[in-house]
Amino acid sequence: MPSRREDDLDWLYGRERSRPEPEPTRVMPLPSPPESRAGGVPPRSSVAAPPAPARPVPPAYPSPFGRPVQPGGPGDPYGPSGPVGPGGPGVPAGGGAKRPRRRRPVRTVLRTLLVLLLVALVWLVGVPAYAWNQVGRVDDTPSGKRPGEQPGETFLLVGSDSREGLSKAQQKKLGTGDVAGQRTDTIMLVYAPPTGKPVLISLPRDSYVTVPGHGQNKINAAYAIGGPELLVQTVEQATGLRVDGYAEVGFGGFVGVIDALDGIRMCIPSAIKDRDSHLDLKKGCQTLDGTTALGYVRMRKADPRGDLGRVERQRAMLSAVAAKAASPATVLNPSRYWELSTATASAVKVGDDTTIVDTARAGLALRTVSAGDGLTLTVPVANPGYASPVGSAVLWDASKADDMFGQIAKGDTSKLAKFAQ
Repeated sequence: MPSRREDDLDWLYGRERSRPEPEPTRVMPLPSPPESRAGGVPPRSSVAAPPAPARPVPPAYPSPFGRPVQPGGPGDPYGPSGPVGPGGPGVPAGGGAKRPRRRRPVRTVLRTLLVLLLVALVWLVGVPAYAWNQVGRVDDTPSGKRPGEQPGETFLLVGSDSREGLSKAQQKKLGTGDVAGQRTDTIMLVYAPPTGKPVLISLPRDSYVTVPGHGQNKINAAYAIGGPELLVQTVEQATGLRVDGYAEVGFGGFVGVIDALDGIRMCIPSAIKDRDSHLDLKKGCQTLDGTTALGYVRMRKADPRGDLGRVERQRAMLSAVAAKAASPATVLNPSRYWELSTATASAVKVGDDTTIVDTARAGLALRTVSAGDGLTLTVPVANPGYASPVGSAVLWDASKADDMFGQIAKGDTSKLAKFAQ
């Protein structure tokens, strides 16, 4: 038997020594179960297991510690199947198993609000657009020479005493009578300047002016003689302003608009009892329905100021209508918003050249005036009871009127407050 030193030398110099091979360990077969002996299932030891498929060995990659590391093998920081975290192999270190994605309620709410906003916008724009297509048209463009364009925009508003569309019962209820033809109970100019305060100016219907082609007469006679076209021509000649837009409303239409707004609240300075206007009102603030509101703005016999007192009530009523029509209570109420739009469309007639943009500008100017940020004026008057060949009339103060309209023609409203009465 070789010594230990020889074994060490053989190991050092790589020499091999022949050594007897140890006898391999024998494996004794297990006894077969009884059923296998009778020709049944063969013994387990005789059934060979299928060979396992060979796994491909991924290439090694450099390790930060200087030795190649086999993926999935010892030393692989990512373990056999990815990063090893607290949850075991394949589970990221940041947490456990992947959770289902949660719905984001904030995003859902925002989308819902956006859809509702778009629907509301379509409703707010679509209803007036539909109503505008139902509005009647009249020829209001005068012939001949006209004043030049002034800065801003001037809109002529006319309240006609036309009984068109009213039955005998309605005429009796409204106290309009059955006079044939049509005249103007209300004539107003709405001026929206490029900058500064808008202005609402009343032209008394009995104003004594020159009617082109018909001599001196009351201004409302122009409408009775030649309709909107002659009235626009008369107003332009009397004021020196070019009319950019025109709209008129009759008795029945006025009542319909007021009723669509569920009435207008007005403060009556003193009790009114007028048989001709079918009025019996107490002093104080109260809501007037369409019929009562019409009598209130038409009354003049029971007013000590006559036509001048009436134009003040008309301006106050128009401002109140504009304020309520543009209020959130109307705009956010679908039923009232629809009724007001359709009632206005059936009540109003506009000039052939008047656009929806012109009308919108006039409406915004009226809203500003009704909010107290504009001016409400009456053309300067020299004699409210002038004895003219056509009866008692209102005579303008020519000098002051020229000054007022001259400033408007320049687009300046900053000095018009002095004309307030």
